[in-house]
Amino acid sequence: MRTLIKHVLVSTEPKESLTVNGWVRTRRDSKGFSFLELNDGSCLANLQIVVDAATPGYDRITEFTTGASAAITGRLVASPAQGQKWELHATQLELIGIADATYPLQKKGHTPEFMRSIGHLRPRSNLYGAIFRLRSKLAFAVHEFFQSRDFVYVHTPIITASDCEGAGEMFRVTTLKGKPDDQPESDFFGKKTFLTVSGQLEGETFACALSNIYTFGPTFRAENSNTARHAAEFWMIEPEMAFCDLRGDMDLAEEFIKSLAKYALEHCAEDMAFFAKFVDKGLNERLKFVIERPFIRVPYTEAVEILLKSGKKFEYPVSYGQNLQSEHERFLTEEHFKSPTTVFNYPREIKPFYMRVNDDGKTVTAMDVLVPGIGEVIGGAQREERPDVLMQQMAFHKLNPADYSWYADLRKYGTVPHAGFGLGFERLLMFVSGVSNIRDVIPFARTPGNAEF
Repeated sequence: MRTLIKHVLVSTEPKESLTVNGWVRTRRDSKGFSFLELNDGSCLANLQIVVDAATPGYDRITEFTTGASAAITGRLVASPAQGQKWELHATQLELIGIADATYPLQKKGHTPEFMRSIGHLRPRSNLYGAIFRLRSKLAFAVHEFFQSRDFVYVHTPIITASDCEGAGEMFRVTTLKGKPDDQPESDFFGKKTFLTVSGQLEGETFACALSNIYTFGPTFRAENSNTARHAAEFWMIEPEMAFCDLRGDMDLAEEFIKSLAKYALEHCAEDMAFFAKFVDKGLNERLKFVIERPFIRVPYTEAVEILLKSGKKFEYPVSYGQNLQSEHERFLTEEHFKSPTTVFNYPREIKPFYMRVNDDGKTVTAMDVLVPGIGEVIGGAQREERPDVLMQQMAFHKLNPADYSWYADLRKYGTVPHAGFGLGFERLLMFVSGVSNIRDVIPFARTPGNAEF
């Protein structure tokens, strides 16, 4: 196992012989020696390497250009330069792979639009290296959060015959040519199937057997929205808890957000400092604000009244019976309450069929968790566990009960109150990093008109 540069940089003592591998970030030549900056992606910082002209391999020093890969052996010594603890005095140079003059990541600023056009190379840059290290760390933190609370990790299907959201914006999976709607029974699965928009419905079956479960996997929506907040493929985290009501659901959701924000600050300090310096100067303060402040909880009806009385002119007008827009959500968290906020009890007609109907018959036990800078990061609900009311909900939303017979069975055989929520992982990464476009926090973005790689 090779030594990573991140471990070299925090060494506690010099080393007589050490070999590092990585990609050249810069090279500076002086009379009789050169300075190389090497990075292997394990951390933000580079390792400075001093190469004397007498070093074996120095005859090829001009080929150690930005982007070239190398293996360098040398002595790790204390650095006299400010801002770095160690430097490597090379005793052997090996050029592994050259990078010719067309290498696009030269030492200068690049726009996000340009970086998206070279998605196969952008992880080598400071910004995207930091983003994807953060993504990896937070994915681990998600599992750690739920596993430490005895949740069971469940893999729900990517190909599904169920439409969880009822919006109809799903990608069809078919092997048929021509018009597959004319002969679905001849299709691969003998019926219409789609790429999943959510693992929630299938997750409920496991919650009604194993108590507390969570899913964490890719989901897909064929929504033709070319915005900074939408992608056709994204990752969802969806816990589901048996014997749980809306209050318990809100408790877990708010605890989850606080935990992940805290984890990022504590375990990704170098990359988070980079985001705070170059991406969002108010990032650390906003995250600490969410960690330290209790969440305000407000019914949807009251939230709408607050927005209507605010006197603020919104791009999208506010009215009862409409979903809140990002600008409305941010107003509530950033200007009115000045606190992270959970809005609950939404109108029945604007939420999916599976949400539990409240006693007023007009609202359902839906909740959205809102945070400053982003708006909604979590949406969830207590599920409708009563068999008769579930059937009424299906009729209300004009669904065919036969398509959800297995789902209704959960209400026939030992039904229990249960609740859960969904969190888009990319939306979480935008909140934690301050990066404003979803295309920049997922390795390979899938958006309308774009499916590179």
